Amino acid sequence: MTSELRVMSIYEGFFSGGARVLHSAVVAGLHTAGGHRHSVLSIHGAMRRETVLQRMEDDACYQGLRAAGVAVSSLGRRVGGSAGAARRTFSATEVATAAGHAGDADIVLTLKEQPLRLVNRPEFPRRPVIVCLHRSDPENQGSALADLRTAVADGRIAAAICCAESTRTAYAAAGIPAGLLRVIPNGVDLSRFRPVPVRRRAAVRRAVGVPVKATVVTLAARYDPMKDVPLFLRSARAFLMRDPSGHVLLCGAGMSTANAELCGRLTDVFAGEPRLLSRVHLLGIRRDMEAVYAASDVVALTSVSGEAAPLCLIEGAMCGAVPVTTDVGDSADLVAGHGLVTNRDPDAISAAWAEAAQRREEFGPALLRSRERFSQTRMIASYAALIEHVYRDAGLRVR
Repeated sequence: MTSELRVMSIYEGFFSGGARVLHSAVVAGLHTAGGHRHSVLSIHGAMRRETVLQRMEDDACYQGLRAAGVAVSSLGRRVGGSAGAARRTFSATEVATAAGHAGDADIVLTLKEQPLRLVNRPEFPRRPVIVCLHRSDPENQGSALADLRTAVADGRIAAAICCAESTRTAYAAAGIPAGLLRVIPNGVDLSRFRPVPVRRRAAVRRAVGVPVKATVVTLAARYDPMKDVPLFLRSARAFLMRDPSGHVLLCGAGMSTANAELCGRLTDVFAGEPRLLSRVHLLGIRRDMEAVYAASDVVALTSVSGEAAPLCLIEGAMCGAVPVTTDVGDSADLVAGHGLVTNRDPDAISAAWAEAAQRREEFGPALLRSRERFSQTRMIASYAALIEHVYRDAGLRVR
């Protein structure tokens, strides 16, 4: 019998997104550090998000987990399926498969609250559950908040990890007991997300069709209403009108010419000034975001809701891009001292981008001083400490 602590994470599915990137980094880090043996169960084997269909095996997080030696399995659900409440039901085979995996674990982690509809099934083994929360709007998560409340009432939830203070505040206001809510701030791999030499920065710019001396603003986000892409595009038009050397990059799921809705919005926003579109670059999903950030002067966020501690602001800042954000979630705190917060007016946003680019060298020392605050190593150690505390506490209660 192994002495390792066996931890199983449940994902709704694998697809491009900051929460999955972060959680997968935690799982891989804990698994390879020793003392833990991690596994992942995905409810779906493929997911459609925005305009992109992603098979589990093609996802970068899946590949990273497998490379770290983490066992990853799936219930094999097909994308789509029947509508409405039927999607929430599980077959006897699916429940038995999940129960078998959970039976081999000491602790269960769920990536967000959505997988709790499976954990709440009476056939699911009683294991201490830690739910990992990554948003600041629990009321906008469909039935997920109700599932979390059910799991809490049933005594299944041992702890809830909040990635930001705004997350803890929002879930406490939604009725989740404060004693369960623990804040572990997001962190990133500082060996990956760091400034690059001037030559490398120039090469990345040339590769995406951006002049070496251009002023570059990057939005790294999926095409989703919470990101308020229309506001970003209106701000981009104002910025490009203001700065003849300006260029704008959009990265993420749905940020490509394959997205007809996005292309339509571009046509509408830039009506009368189509020449500006030559300086708007749709890059889609990228696996080299550290290079894209390092080639940028500004990393922007125009989200209207839902954000907690956006990874794009942290990753971009660690690569030397100045973060400029709307005041959502913990974003203002994340950029304090080395970035700017703006209101939701396109002219104000574009002016803030221009100011941030001009002050990039001024912000440089503050960005360097903030690096340890956003260390992934610190974050992983905090996850490990909480997981082990929950396990010890569960053992004491049983005895």
